Amino acid sequence: MQKKLIALAVAGLASTGAFAQANVTVYGVADASFDVVKISGDAKNDLGNTTRVSTNSSLIGFKGAESLGNGLTAVFQYESAVGFDNAGALGTVRDSFVGLAGGFGTVVLGNLTGPTRALGGAVDVNAGATGIGSNSGILGKLGNNLLSSTDGNGSYPAGPVSNATNSCNRSSICTSIFDTRWKNAIAYVSPSFAGLNATVAYVANENKTLQGTGSASSLNTTGYDIGLKYANGPAMAAVTYNAVSLGNSADTKVADFRVGGSYDFGIASVRAIFDLARADNFLNNKVTQAVYGLGGTFNVTPASKLLGQVYVARDLKVNGSSANDTGAKLFELGVEHSLSKRTMVKAVYALINNDKGAAYDFGINAVGINPTNGFGNGINATGGTVQGLSLGLRHTF
Repeated sequence: MQKKLIALAVAGLASTGAFAQANVTVYGVADASFDVVKISGDAKNDLGNTTRVSTNSSLIGFKGAESLGNGLTAVFQYESAVGFDNAGALGTVRDSFVGLAGGFGTVVLGNLTGPTRALGGAVDVNAGATGIGSNSGILGKLGNNLLSSTDGNGSYPAGPVSNATNSCNRSSICTSIFDTRWKNAIAYVSPSFAGLNATVAYVANENKTLQGTGSASSLNTTGYDIGLKYANGPAMAAVTYNAVSLGNSADTKVADFRVGGSYDFGIASVRAIFDLARADNFLNNKVTQAVYGLGGTFNVTPASKLLGQVYVARDLKVNGSSANDTGAKLFELGVEHSLSKRTMVKAVYALINNDKGAAYDFGINAVGINPTNGFGNGINATGGTVQGLSLGLRHTF
């Protein structure tokens, strides 16, 4: 059973034949872990060990399709995040869309995973690309200055681009703008030709305003996300490019280029990625940052798997010059043991080692370190080491 239709469709991970189902399907993931986390080192808010129970990207969804004849199929999906300790109604904050599929490919509209985010998740070694060791703790963050995504009105949330401070609250999602789903988006996924397909997504400028119409300044946020992917047998390779114009008074533009892939040898797998994030007119500067990542898995038994990955965020480059001590490293080691086809137990140790002027936090279930304001000029917990041990259970249905 396909568990994540939008991740397959928008990222080009499946052909249109996957939409042949005629009935509505209820599906989901229940993933919880007991975490022991800590901020230490140069961080000024070291609280020692903190324990918690985390719901690692748990979800519930509804999906279906209707054959319209002549090779045309209507498809839909509503997917909601589920937090065991959060009150409130379900919402379509995850991949949710309606669209048409046929011999021409697939077109969907809604809240979408673009090919850039999908590539980051595809090379992550963790089941569901979630938990404290997820590579989203490092990818695309540009020194932790590009967090979250556009809001429901299409505006990018307040951050350093507006001289404010981004922050990662405890147990929150702390991923980059490029690793968060796009609201108000439309995407086209081509058919697969010998394992090769393309995806093009557009983010609508729903927030467009003019100065003097109730906004402090004019807004016109829009963007696009394109990807080319090859997947055939044990091999996968992809290249993506995501560009967003914030349409603010500073005319800030941000972009992310990724190339990555994986190979499954059967008993083991290897994954690698290169990420280059960039911002123009970013507090009157041009800023870039490169990230390299390498990961792998090894099947100890048919039911047990070792996993590990290392990601390195290089120092920021501001107007072509390196901003010293603004990088970070992510290390993860873990094991997953399948109790059945749907249920597994897992244990992970993850560590983010920040340079003196950096304050990266876990991408999923952040510890609560305060990121830097600007390019290495930390206001609170720069230079800290974020680490944790996570013991969990994951069930899919």
